[in-house]
Amino acid sequence: MLHVNPKMLARLSELEADLLQRRTQAEAEGWIGEIEGIDLTLTFLRAKRDETQRRAQRPAVHLGIPAHRRPQESE
Repeated sequence: MLHVNPKMLARLSELEADLLQRRTQAEAEGWIGEIEGIDLTLTFLRAKRDETQRRAQRPAVHLGIPAHRRPQESE
């Protein structure tokens, strides 16, 4: 699953504003299929934004670098 970089949250807001503007135009033109597609895209965009905001609030976990183990010699 792809994760959005938290630095891109402003861009997601720009995309949402553009989609809302396109939706208004589609309503004025009566493009029912276009409205449904935009609504679906808005749903996914908002879910991705919410997920990104939640992830940005969680601290990163440092797992470290695994050490290479030497094989043990049997006696």
